[in-house]
Amino acid sequence: MLKKQFASLLFFAAISLHSHAQTDQNNEVANLPPPSSSAQKLYSAAKNDLLQIRVLVKNGRTQSSVGSGFLVGQSDLVVTNYHVVSQIALEPEVYVGEYVDTHDQRGGVELLAVDVLHDLAVVRIARKGTGFFQVPDKIEQLAPLNQGQYLYSLGNPLDLGFAISEGAYNGVIARSFYDQFLFTGPINSGMSGGPNVTANGALAGVNVAKRTDGELVSFLVPGRFVVELLNKVHQQKNPPAKFSDEVTRQLIVHQNFMVDQLLATPLNFKSLGPYQVPVRESDQMRCWGSSNSKDNASFGEDRINCAMESAIYISHKLQTGHINLSHIYTHSSSLGSLRFARMMSNQFKNQINSSNRQSNLTAAACAEDFVKNDSSAMRAVICTRAYRKFIGLYDFMLITASLDQEKEVLQTNLTVRGVSYENGMRIIRQVLKNVSRNKVPATGAKK
Repeated sequence: MLKKQFASLLFFAAISLHSHAQTDQNNEVANLPPPSSSAQKLYSAAKNDLLQIRVLVKNGRTQSSVGSGFLVGQSDLVVTNYHVVSQIALEPEVYVGEYVDTHDQRGGVELLAVDVLHDLAVVRIARKGTGFFQVPDKIEQLAPLNQGQYLYSLGNPLDLGFAISEGAYNGVIARSFYDQFLFTGPINSGMSGGPNVTANGALAGVNVAKRTDGELVSFLVPGRFVVELLNKVHQQKNPPAKFSDEVTRQLIVHQNFMVDQLLATPLNFKSLGPYQVPVRESDQMRCWGSSNSKDNASFGEDRINCAMESAIYISHKLQTGHINLSHIYTHSSSLGSLRFARMMSNQFKNQINSSNRQSNLTAAACAEDFVKNDSSAMRAVICTRAYRKFIGLYDFMLITASLDQEKEVLQTNLTVRGVSYENGMRIIRQVLKNVSRNKVPATGAKK
């Protein structure tokens, strides 16, 4: 599915690779070059175990989205992406799954397990594989990969038909909390969940996403996560009775890990005017600065924005597990005190009202107060919204504005998505106590 929300939020500037029925696929070109002789032989051997996975609306059996998948060994188990079957997992009363193979045979699918954090799922169908796609029982039995090694992705791009594309393995991407492989090869929408294999057919990973701002920059779920999920399927007696509960459990585990990692070391600090502001720079978060201060402007703004470069996909309407922290220092020498104060007050209110209502979340509950740390007095608003389907998870928003100067204001904005109430408040407390004027606070990131 072309997840426009995902692309717009800078999460790797990436999009998933399964196609939504509403997407105008005529506007996207499948730039797949003619396959080499090696690729042709590989596709010929693998094609009987390749599948297209379709999600249909039960009422009318109309197609909602499509992706790809592959049969494991000689079993009836099929590996695909979680985001391909997320509608079935979260709204089974509305959606149903169907597979179509390379001979245009089709049938129903039964969802057995999901791994939301690594974007994987396993379904069962009423036919078995030929044994081409072998997945070992142990991670150490997976084929080793070397930088520059040729790999091959298979799937059904743009719902045009099954295809194979060639590219190279270029290492592990560590800019999220969970590893992905970098594949410099062309893969397109509709190939989500398809296999990526070595020249001799050994599983390397699963197609999951591509960057929209680059050429031949694609991502794979590493094969070790496929091994772990299949082992879980073999050990479970029955599928989860309610997959939304299983998704909730996995998200709660993730948010604990995410917050512990972010607060494990002291925050970093950067200067912004006369202030020292807390930031977090790590493999998972990146910070950028900007300024529009000019000599002839009535006021100037200097900004620092830090954001996580990945998020957890839940549905095409909801991504979570993301943190954004920004600081804006606004100052003026030409505006009068009252006019400057009115401008900043309106900006503060607009920030609070900028959060749109979402059907997946409750309405925001906000509290406003005046707070003071060791060196700064601030006006602060904290808003929380609860997830309707995922009990125990919340989105938080913190907005502060300094009160210590007439014609200069530091505004701090923090959004934290998909965390427990306790963890949301942990992060907020760290930000509030570490904004300072003229000195770096000594509190660090103690919890």
